[in-house]
Amino acid sequence: MKLVVQQFLSLDGVSQGPGAPDEDTSDGFMRGGWFVPHLDEEFDRLAGTWLRQADAFLFGRRTYQNFARDWPKMTDHPSAELMNGLPKYMASNSLTRAEWNPTTILSGDVTARVAELKRRPGRELQIHGSARLAQSLLAAGLIDTLRLVIAPVVVGRGRRLFPDGGAPAGLRLAGHQTTPGGLSVHTFEPTGLPAYGTYGTDT
Repeated sequence: MKLVVQQFLSLDGVSQGPGAPDEDTSDGFMRGGWFVPHLDEEFDRLAGTWLRQADAFLFGRRTYQNFARDWPKMTDHPSAELMNGLPKYMASNSLTRAEWNPTTILSGDVTARVAELKRRPGRELQIHGSARLAQSLLAAGLIDTLRLVIAPVVVGRGRRLFPDGGAPAGLRLAGHQTTPGGLSVHTFEPTGLPAYGTYGTDT
C-alpha cells in the first residue's frame, strides 16, 4: 500500500484541533475549530474522492481516540461508512484495547510494523491528523505522499506538523489547487534530503 499523509494546516503550520473547539484541548489549546469556517462543497468533494482511495487508516493514539469518540456517532455523514468500516491501525505503546472496530494496535517498533503494512497489497494507507506519527514516518522515509490542506488563518499557537528541530526533507510538488472557501491544497512527494544552494550563482 501507498502511505499517504492528509493534514489540515494553518498558515503558521498548526495542525492541532482543526475541526472543533473541543476536538483537542491538550496542552491547554483553546483555539480549535479554525479550519471549519473555510469548508465548502468543493473541498467536501475532494475529501470524499481521497477517502474512496483508502484501503486502511493509520492513526497515532491521540487522533485515534478523538476519531473513535466522534465517527461512530456521525452515521448521517457521507463518509461514515468508510471511516467506520475500513481497517484501522493505531500506533501506541500504552493502549492495549481499541473499541472502534476493526482496529489493530501497533506497538513496539512501530516503524517496522508500518513498513510491513506498506508491503501488503492495496491502494492507500492514509494517515489523518496524527502529526507526531507522520513526522516520525517521514523521517524514516516511509511517506509516499503528503496532501496538505492550508487554511487562510494564523492560529498563533498549537502543535505543528513540522516543528522546530524536526527532520529535514526535500519535497516535489505533484499537484495544487484552491477552493472557493480559500483552502489551498498541495500534494507533495518526498524526494529525500533537501537540496541547498546560493542565490545568484550558476549551477
